[in-house]
Amino acid sequence: MQSRVVEMEENKDPLVVVGRTNHPTRALPQRLLQLLMLFLFLCFTFSVASIYMIKYFGFHSIVPSVKPSLQPCIEEESNKLERWINPPSNLMHTMSDKELLWRASMVPRIKKYPFKRVPKIAFMFLTKGPLPLAPIWERFFKGNQGRYSIYIHSLPSFEADFPSSSVFYKRQIPSQVTEWGKMSMCDAERRLIANALLDISNEWFVLLSESCIPLYNFNVIYKYISQSKHSFIGAFDDPGPYGRGRYDENMLPEVNITDWRKGSQWFEINRKLALYIVEDTKFYPKFAEFCKPACYVDEHYFPTMLTIQASNLLANRSITWVDWSRGGAHPATFGKSDITEEFMKRMLAGGNCTYNERNISMCFLFARKFAPSALEPLFLLAPTYLGF
Repeated sequence: MQSRVVEMEENKDPLVVVGRTNHPTRALPQRLLQLLMLFLFLCFTFSVASIYMIKYFGFHSIVPSVKPSLQPCIEEESNKLERWINPPSNLMHTMSDKELLWRASMVPRIKKYPFKRVPKIAFMFLTKGPLPLAPIWERFFKGNQGRYSIYIHSLPSFEADFPSSSVFYKRQIPSQVTEWGKMSMCDAERRLIANALLDISNEWFVLLSESCIPLYNFNVIYKYISQSKHSFIGAFDDPGPYGRGRYDENMLPEVNITDWRKGSQWFEINRKLALYIVEDTKFYPKFAEFCKPACYVDEHYFPTMLTIQASNLLANRSITWVDWSRGGAHPATFGKSDITEEFMKRMLAGGNCTYNERNISMCFLFARKFAPSALEPLFLLAPTYLGF
């Protein structure tokens, strides 16, 4: 018995020590309380420091990262409509022809625009390279910003050097090589139209060459085109060898010989007809395969296709004056020695044509073909005879 008591006495401290080790719950609350107090102290210190910095430096200097993260969202929302109605800032896009035609064929279903739209004329220049008559056009466009757009299709290798002050500056579109009388010529015209359709304000589309000049000032031409009930594209039935004689029966059933039309390459069309041209996949393959020289597709494709699609919208005449009196496969080209006051009077002499079901004498708005050497006399005579 005594030995057991002694053993317990000897083991008393160890038992107490063991008990403290196995029951830490008495000491734990005190440690948590200390940590909590330390955390609250740090929070209080940080809050005081933040209030002090905001008071003296402002909120945006303390959290500059908030503005960049929110600003893009706000801007995107505020510019949502503008993104769709503003014309492309850079015409040199990377779309393929297939992608471009698809994009250009998009049409709003609601006809009334939810913004103030000023209809514009798209002047589309189909050229080999330079625009030697650019000074004439610069004077013509001056003071009419917002009522026109310019697009240039040239050889891909050509690099324009227009100054930044020019209306032609950065107005080239992605281009490809074209050959006269072949489908590549129509491809270039479709390319010009499709790029112009990307600007929703373009309502009328005029095809021009580097040898063209305007015959009247901008206001006269704008009024003439905008108030016309019809688009000015030649589309006549020529029964001879250079008309129906070029028709291929393989075009059936899409194109019947009774629908076969011929017309000048240079035209003016409205937005509805422009959409017919870029969205066409029905007639294009037939003309590409069965209208090859001596069938010149640029004289037949658009006139025939638009006659089938919307003949009631065609004036069936061109508004570009040319002179065929010298004979040959191409109209006459006029140089410096040709440009006289008598020539200007003859070119502007009244004709006889129909405009909005009325007979009028003002039939042409543009003229071609003028050589680069014609620039100087044309520039001098323009104020007197052309009105600008």
